[in-house]
Amino acid sequence: MTKATQLIVDDLDALMQVLPRAIQSVLEKEGRRDDLLEVILDLGRVPTARYTDGEVMLSQHEVTQEDIDGVVQRVGDFDADNRAGIARTLHRISAIRNRKGTVVGLTCRVGRAVFGTIAIIDDLITSGNSVLLLGRPGVGKTTMLREAARVLAETKRVVIVDTSNEIAGDGDIPHPAIGRARRMQVALPSLQHEVMIEAVENHNPEVIVIDEIGRELEAMAARTIAERGVQLIATAHGNTLENLLLNPTLSDLVGGIESVTLSDEEARRRGTQKTVLERRAPPTFDVLVEIQDRQRVLVRDDVAQAVDALLRGRPRPEVLRYRDEDGQVRMEQIDWTESQNGEESEKALPPSWEVEKTTNFVSHRKLKEKRIYAFGIARNRLLRAAQLLHVPVRIVDNLGEAHALVTSKQYYRKRPGIVLDAESRNVPVYALRASTGAQMESFLIDLFKLSEEEIDPFALAMQETERAIQRVLAGEEQAVDLAPQNAFVRRYQHEMVEKANLASRSHGKEPYRSVRVYRDS
Repeated sequence: MTKATQLIVDDLDALMQVLPRAIQSVLEKEGRRDDLLEVILDLGRVPTARYTDGEVMLSQHEVTQEDIDGVVQRVGDFDADNRAGIARTLHRISAIRNRKGTVVGLTCRVGRAVFGTIAIIDDLITSGNSVLLLGRPGVGKTTMLREAARVLAETKRVVIVDTSNEIAGDGDIPHPAIGRARRMQVALPSLQHEVMIEAVENHNPEVIVIDEIGRELEAMAARTIAERGVQLIATAHGNTLENLLLNPTLSDLVGGIESVTLSDEEARRRGTQKTVLERRAPPTFDVLVEIQDRQRVLVRDDVAQAVDALLRGRPRPEVLRYRDEDGQVRMEQIDWTESQNGEESEKALPPSWEVEKTTNFVSHRKLKEKRIYAFGIARNRLLRAAQLLHVPVRIVDNLGEAHALVTSKQYYRKRPGIVLDAESRNVPVYALRASTGAQMESFLIDLFKLSEEEIDPFALAMQETERAIQRVLAGEEQAVDLAPQNAFVRRYQHEMVEKANLASRSHGKEPYRSVRVYRDS
């Protein structure tokens, strides 16, 4: 790709003028204007400046209330989310208040218009697809969003929904950095979703630009806009696709996920257990860009495909784009199993994402088939347990072919002829307390000598939940307490119970907090 050039406009003098004079002098002496990110003023603490490479103490003297009040008087009014700005600039001043409402802390963030910053993803922005930008605070999401609005506005009708005036600056006249794009301000952050819909209904945009989608209503509004054929360019809270999927409020932006119980036939066809995770709906955004730093992004140009691959534990397409030392934009296809140190290993994912993989073993060691003679127990449950653990099992009717005999304690105590025959042949005999899925799983774990690391804990938790639901529905028990799990697993257990029209609640303290399944009377 061609070499990219960047022009930075920061209006830094305007921000300097609202700061206390002593701090202005120190910042001028530092002489690092281009690297300055924020100035922090907290009552009773020394003032500090945050640069791209760390923090610098600006004075030995603590910040006084007079210092803070002086800044507050020189900036615009603070809105409902405690943010203010300086007219015709992109700077943002955020306030920290005490219980009485008095401002006792300020974060003065430098706003910069960087022309040329989207050269690294220019083709994605101008493709007509909806693009979602993710990244940690301060990494440059809003800067890239602003530049995207300016570039698109040269050929399309662009409307910016500017909730905190970060994209187009403070005041009624937007900053020149947005070009021909139009800007709609939002009176209260909680009304952002209404302004998003209003922009579509009243102003006939081809593109809508939104900063910081963070609430469920905003995610719903974004889906409504996308369904009307309007291109969306937006940022959201989260660093990666995995973060977004784990966020129940925002997961709808990429299609959302739900726990699905498959039929026996479908589970056999897929080669998985019955309970799997699937994408709930088409994603609102077509393309996802994870901003790793100002010169490096990770691109998923087909969000639907990426989410499906993630849920199934399959390779997923990722392209790394970055600027080299000469300013050239480079692209590299990333191997999903390539770790940061160059070794081949699976990308770090929550254990739950492995629920539909063809194997649930970390070590992937080759297991030899075990032939089992089942006497007096449910063969279908034994096969389901084997499928869950993904161990190669074949049930035989000839004891001479069997590696082991499994029966119940009730039958074993009666010492039937088949048990005596097995013992005379030195065939191992396993006696289960009951013909339940849990007992059969324990038997198979023992038979195959599986270690704890080789068992998918999420799949077992879902299987346990399914058995508890069956017991309560059958009237065998009024309530069943499941094994302790983390919050993520508990959420999916609650969803399974709700689908079965039963009730559930979490009880106990971490790390022993667990779900109770019961019939709500």
